[in-house]
Amino acid sequence: MAAKDEIMEVLKGVIDPEIGLNIVDLGLVYDIETSSNEIVVTMTLTTPGCPMHSSISLWTENVIKKLEPEASVKINLVWEPRWTPALMNSDARRELGI
Repeated sequence: MAAKDEIMEVLKGVIDPEIGLNIVDLGLVYDIETSSNEIVVTMTLTTPGCPMHSSISLWTENVIKKLEPEASVKINLVWEPRWTPALMNSDARRELGI
């Protein structure tokens, strides 16, 4: 099973289409749990009414499946804690001019 840092690295390929930055730099990924055959990603979106929620969840699952084709992947979409721009890393803030 891939390590959490490897999974986090592939998740950088998932771009929030409304903002144009990846979900890791935006701080949308809260946790990654792995077991012998399952990967669970707990994440949020920038807004609860995000029209891209299904697409972003599916993209997240797909990039992990490319890394670990045999794993069962579950995306746990949560709204608490609520996302704020304070969760973005310095790269994302710099790119957005914050």
